[in-house]
Amino acid sequence: VQLQASGGGRVQAGGSLRLACVASGRTFNPLLMAWFRQTPGRERDFVASIAWWTGNIVYDNSVKGRFIISKDNAKNTVSLEMNYLKPEDTAVYYCASRRPGRSAYEIWGQGTQVTVSS
Repeated sequence: VQLQASGGGRVQAGGSLRLACVASGRTFNPLLMAWFRQTPGRERDFVASIAWWTGNIVYDNSVKGRFIISKDNAKNTVSLEMNYLKPEDTAVYYCASRRPGRSAYEIWGQGTQVTVSS
């Protein structure tokens, strides 16, 4: 399975962007799909996750109320709608997949840059 992320770009503070992550390859049956982000010199931080079959959603407090994670099982796609963006949201955003029975996210997309200017 491979994950392909897209949708990053540059936007002014208060604006919106929508990221998408498409899975391809053999049978795709994750337990969880998630978005993480990383800035230079820092580890990847969790942003949001969605359970592939139950739809249960978890957000980091820093994005709660501004970001919306969603999925389309038929298209093997998970999206992240980012609203009211702030300069501190600037980062490379990665989508990730965690398989059933695994304790960590094992499959990662290539990352997409999001830059928010003040």
